[in-house]
Amino acid sequence: MLELTILQYALSVVSGFLVGFSLGLIGGGGSILAIPLLLYFVGLAYLPNVNENYIDHLVIGTTALAVGLNAYINAFIHWRKGNVRILEGVMFTLPGILGTYVGARVGLIVHGGLLLFLFGILMIAIAILVYKGKDRPTTARKVELNGGGPQGLKAELRRINFARIIPIGFSVGFASGFFGIGGGFLIVPGLLFSTGICMIKAVGTSLISVGTFGVTGALTYALAGEIDPVISVLYLLGGIAGGYVGAKIASSLPRGTLRKVFAIIIIIVAIYIMYQNYHAITSL
Repeated sequence: MLELTILQYALSVVSGFLVGFSLGLIGGGGSILAIPLLLYFVGLAYLPNVNENYIDHLVIGTTALAVGLNAYINAFIHWRKGNVRILEGVMFTLPGILGTYVGARVGLIVHGGLLLFLFGILMIAIAILVYKGKDRPTTARKVELNGGGPQGLKAELRRINFARIIPIGFSVGFASGFFGIGGGFLIVPGLLFSTGICMIKAVGTSLISVGTFGVTGALTYALAGEIDPVISVLYLLGGIAGGYVGAKIASSLPRGTLRKVFAIIIIIVAIYIMYQNYHAITSL
């Protein structure tokens, strides 16, 4: 564990709030925010006499755990508001786990800067599709998984288009593992296109996948001792408050507005990522 100042611990809580707010509002941005906040806002990048490679791995593992747990808590907050479709979330997540592993293995042979630059292009393409898309009108569901019993579960399973959700779930997981970033920014559009649910439910449901992918990745780093549990807990505490505020705002926004806000944020982040990694293209 690192020895930080009281101010740095306080800044960890603030960082967690921002991460949770992003997850609660748009279902994404957690990892994109969490890593630079911990490095440069909390200040782990400026610690003296600490191996840079160790810090980089510690930050990735610590934020993966914090983002994953934050996502699960935000999923619960959205579920309380009726914004989570559990079965779709699970069916999307399972092939996504396999896709993430395969994508990560393939991504290891490609230059990291090039990966992120290409990821920025992908994000812009996705943002355009999301911005132009339309939400389907919400209709009352005759069968609910909770309290529906075995017959209700069978009806829910029949309603899901497995031919669409499984390959898209795998593809999103592959892209997330291949590029090493952007879980929520890929999962929300993936759910929109594979299930046809509205934007607010895609945001809430996506947090099941974001949480699972984050915790799965964190376990790898935890086994190597590259996680600071104190910082993860502080991120989590801040994230609970941020997630509540973000989910409340998301639920009150018109669905078309939330979709457009999500698309615009994707484009802004994509341009930043491409700018930061432009050198990878020029060096080819």
